[in-house]
Amino acid sequence: MADWIETEIKSGVAFATLNRPDKRNALTRAVIEELDAFVAEVDGNDAVRLFVLRGNGKVFCAGMDLAEMQSRADADDPEKEWQIDSDVYNQLVSRIFALKIPTLAVLQGPVLAGGTGMVFACDMVLASENAFIALPEPKRGIVAAMVAPLLVFRTGMSTASYLLMSGKSLTAKEAAGHGLLHEVVAEENLDQARTLLIESILTGSNSALRSTKEHLRSLASANVVEQIRASSSVSAIARKSEDAQEGLAAFNEKRKPNWEVKLD
Repeated sequence: MADWIETEIKSGVAFATLNRPDKRNALTRAVIEELDAFVAEVDGNDAVRLFVLRGNGKVFCAGMDLAEMQSRADADDPEKEWQIDSDVYNQLVSRIFALKIPTLAVLQGPVLAGGTGMVFACDMVLASENAFIALPEPKRGIVAAMVAPLLVFRTGMSTASYLLMSGKSLTAKEAAGHGLLHEVVAEENLDQARTLLIESILTGSNSALRSTKEHLRSLASANVVEQIRASSSVSAIARKSEDAQEGLAAFNEKRKPNWEVKLD
């Protein structure tokens, strides 16, 4: 198996580190499956008390690998392939969200598009000041369907509408103001801040932390996992549209997309 995900379980903490820095940690189907397998392993390990998601390089995660996404159009059954991609991603973010232990995302840099789903699935987020959050899917002619339920769950409809439709990004400090990030520190202090936060979380007992998380989820009005699952088909259908093909081609060709408005 390729080392696209570095994993370690140490002193009750499970670390997963995205390791495609040359590709800005973009998510291929294989990368997602590799990370999902580790999360499943963590879920079945009662000795693990905390899950930490990190990234190597300057970018935490640029989202889906758009070159792979566009290449699906040449498959024998592209619609089937796009649905599989959506289902695999759905399984990963749902599994992270449903973990019974506390989860922490540590952003050393920007997180975009599908990468945000993994972050929003985590209970806590620590970030360096040079991180930012962006959801540019409409610029590519696609829809951030499976991110949307997690975004609404974390912030509410107002912030979700702005992020999903404005095309703008949020700086780390702005994202913290919306409750998407919980601690923002200088880049040179990120490692120390991560260690201190992990140590603070682990001062709580395993049973108390698990019970607290279960109770918090029971207080949420929406069944987020079911919403993510229902959104899988929305994401897959959007990928087969003419706008999606134009948007992905424009991105790969480094040009502006030509959105043709068609009126019936």
